[in-house]
Amino acid sequence: MKKNKLSFETKFWVYYEIKNPFEVIDAFFDYAHLDYYKQILGEAILYNSKGRIYKKNFPERVFVFYTALRSFLKACYCLQSKSRKWKVKGSSENWSILHQASLTRVEYGDPFIVFQKAFVELTLDEFEFFLSEIVHLSLAPCTEEFDFDVMTPYLYLIKMLDASQLMRERGVEKIKKEKLP
Repeated sequence: MKKNKLSFETKFWVYYEIKNPFEVIDAFFDYAHLDYYKQILGEAILYNSKGRIYKKNFPERVFVFYTALRSFLKACYCLQSKSRKWKVKGSSENWSILHQASLTRVEYGDPFIVFQKAFVELTLDEFEFFLSEIVHLSLAPCTEEFDFDVMTPYLYLIKMLDASQLMRERGVEKIKKEKLP
């Protein structure tokens, strides 16, 4: 039986299709910096309660943000199962609270844990729904109350952004199988 490959849909923001989740993460952070994504996400959530349109003069930026973050979520979904074959280079011995960001010390040591926890708590569809609702409501000229939990997906998304940035900085390597004598 053939496995269904998940399309990352990167052609909207990098203009070509990427098939490797690690390459999606690299392209994602080459496209914009971590702080940019966190700022846009936070502002989009805040604009839901203001009754004003977010980025009124540049709504295309919100659409590109949406498509890039959607591709990022799909890559993170694929990365949750990669922890058996891949590990993050370097050690967590040089731990610093500044580099840790939103991650716990254990998550800082193994960022793959973040993806596993996130997709145990919420499905990929729930994350995509959260993202589409935030973008939709931030571009609407009226205020609406949320009838779903906004904080849980937001916090996990921030953690996934921090974990993937850490993975990108430290690099990843394939786990070598030990040969039996």
